[in-house]
Amino acid sequence: MKIKSILLSLSMAILLVACAPKDADIEKEIAAKMTDMPGMQVSVKDGVATISGVCKDASCKESCEKIAKDVKGVKSVVNNCEIASEPVVVAPVEISSDGTLSSSANTVVQSYSGVTATVLDGVITLKGDINRDQLAGLIQSMQELHPKKVENQLTIN
Repeated sequence: MKIKSILLSLSMAILLVACAPKDADIEKEIAAKMTDMPGMQVSVKDGVATISGVCKDASCKESCEKIAKDVKGVKSVVNNCEIASEPVVVAPVEISSDGTLSSSANTVVQSYSGVTATVLDGVITLKGDINRDQLAGLIQSMQELHPKKVENQLTIN
């Protein structure tokens, strides 16, 4: 009687294992349900579904996870989906004209004894002598004029 009981239990266990969905089948089913979500990838190992890709928003990410969880045979879901970031809008760089730069740069350097500024093709070139504690203020003032570049050829005292 014990042997029959053991054999019956063993047959039931084999039957349950044989009826469980295979990882490849689970993967195919999840992928088929995500066909309207381009760029999403899924892999399944030992019943653990791992999804990845870029979602347009948080609800898309949650939807992908729900789709995977609802497939028979999925034990758990690892959601590696990323949410697309908003596109960064970069303002165009404004470069002042040489005439404007020259006039403004000369006005600024009047406050710094021994410093001269020349402008050519949007580049301000600084020459002369300056105290170390004045340098940062001068460079910042020149950058605020919107040149292409500030070339520092100053001798620091």
